[in-house]
Amino acid sequence: MGWKTLLLAFGLLFLVAACSGSSGGSETTDSESGSPEPTASSSAPEPSGSSGDGKPLEGGRFVRLFVDPPSLDPHLTTDATSAQIIVEVFGGLVTIDRDLDVVADLAESWDVSDNGRVYTFRIRPDATFHDGKPVTAEDVRWSFERATDPLTESPNVDQYLGDIVGVEAKIAGDALEISGVRVINELTIEITIDRPKSFFLAKLTYPTAFVLDRENVEANPKNWFRKPNGTGPFKMTEYVVGETLILSRHDGYHLGSAKIAEVEMILSGGTSMLMYENDEIDIAGVGLADIDRLQEPSNSLNAELHQASPQFSIQYIGLNVNEPPLDDIKVRQALNLAIDKREIATIVLGDQVVPATGILPPGFPGFSESVSGYAFDPERAMQLLKESKYGNDLDNIPPITITTPGSFGANVSLDMEVVLAMWEKNLGIKTEFQQTEFATFLKDLNKRRFQMFDIGWIADYPDPENFLDILFYSDSSNNHTNYNNPVVDALLEQARVETDETKRFLIYNEVEQMILDDAPWIPLWYSGERYLLIKPYVKDYLQTPLIIPRLRHVYLTDK
Repeated sequence: MGWKTLLLAFGLLFLVAACSGSSGGSETTDSESGSPEPTASSSAPEPSGSSGDGKPLEGGRFVRLFVDPPSLDPHLTTDATSAQIIVEVFGGLVTIDRDLDVVADLAESWDVSDNGRVYTFRIRPDATFHDGKPVTAEDVRWSFERATDPLTESPNVDQYLGDIVGVEAKIAGDALEISGVRVINELTIEITIDRPKSFFLAKLTYPTAFVLDRENVEANPKNWFRKPNGTGPFKMTEYVVGETLILSRHDGYHLGSAKIAEVEMILSGGTSMLMYENDEIDIAGVGLADIDRLQEPSNSLNAELHQASPQFSIQYIGLNVNEPPLDDIKVRQALNLAIDKREIATIVLGDQVVPATGILPPGFPGFSESVSGYAFDPERAMQLLKESKYGNDLDNIPPITITTPGSFGANVSLDMEVVLAMWEKNLGIKTEFQQTEFATFLKDLNKRRFQMFDIGWIADYPDPENFLDILFYSDSSNNHTNYNNPVVDALLEQARVETDETKRFLIYNEVEQMILDDAPWIPLWYSGERYLLIKPYVKDYLQTPLIIPRLRHVYLTDK
């Protein structure tokens, strides 16, 4: 969810993103295809399947192919797959709407003090949990205390709640409560942050800040999320691992009840295109194998093909800068230069992705064309490798292993296979490939156990802080490469409190270029235009560049 989002191999990535929804930024998998979304300055995307004849139905079931979520605990999730379900079942004080603006959710309004540090939220009197129990300021306070409790082991609570006074002390075990959170009365809560920060409200849209029902959690601490009592537009009424997950409409939802009665997520696997053509599912991501035939006007499904704007995401290879030979900057730079990203994007991935020139995706706030990464230059790559501290004995360079999420023993994705082949051809470096199950991958990633890894990131909210600070600040829990540059840290700290947006973005441009030069990442590609099939009776299904609550707007017409 940039959410923090991790993207898997391209094929799966597109599947989750297109039809489902990912982690700070958000990490993503593949349930239907990719993940995140939009530009702060961009207008909201047009809803897919929003036109056509047919009488609107009251209720109905919307069916899609999905995969088992790694975690349904909002305070623990870091991936886009889980996030797509969590944002429909739970909620926080604020949310992101379809125009990508931060708007009220459980809070009906809020005030900010003159010094920009004290936020006073007023809870909606009609906001309830799914069982009808009213949401109170105490529920908000307890949820923040639970998220920051060291025993909860939230992997990124420091990133999303760490601006609140007292959170760092609570996480460190030096305090029993968060000093910066105070209940004023039953429906009013006050939150004090360390310094004024323009992106603070946006951080509260991330699941780590979602409000949970204390009784629900404490009644079954290990598995409460299998029968969650959330506040979102849908209740999770059934979940059978590997088979199905059912969301049912919450008729008392404070922002307006959903139009469809149920959402069925098929978890038992299958081929989305075949299932769509057999009328087993209502929506399907479209991959390379099918796009050309579906774009033919004569194809019977052409009228059901929809194009969505690119996500605010990036696929990259992370390099652990503490692990030989990646501890040498020249080795990292050589690995960047030895990949012909344009060739892979065009020939292997059919131009469904855009070769990455930097870290921030095009159209994202703060994106600058003046920031430049590494163009394909195999001669320069070999020169740098020879200049590295390992250059005198390239035949005995320390071995490199790249880890990706996926099934044990599965084949290397074609795009990654080409990357490894280019390294061997242009640098003489052979790389071992290994895959681990996604939930395990996320745990090991957060513990920085990988030498090299292939993953992706989807924005949680439209601010460059969500990429550059959360992923590269030396003390960030999401800094999975162990990158540490004191100058970058100082600039990131400066950007956090800069109130002039133009100046902030210029600082981030400088930071991004420094990070690229240090090469803790190999940026691969940004999201390209996405295609999906939507049944003609499905209306108002919106594809955005971010993971946001969207299903309550969907409605069905008579077939």
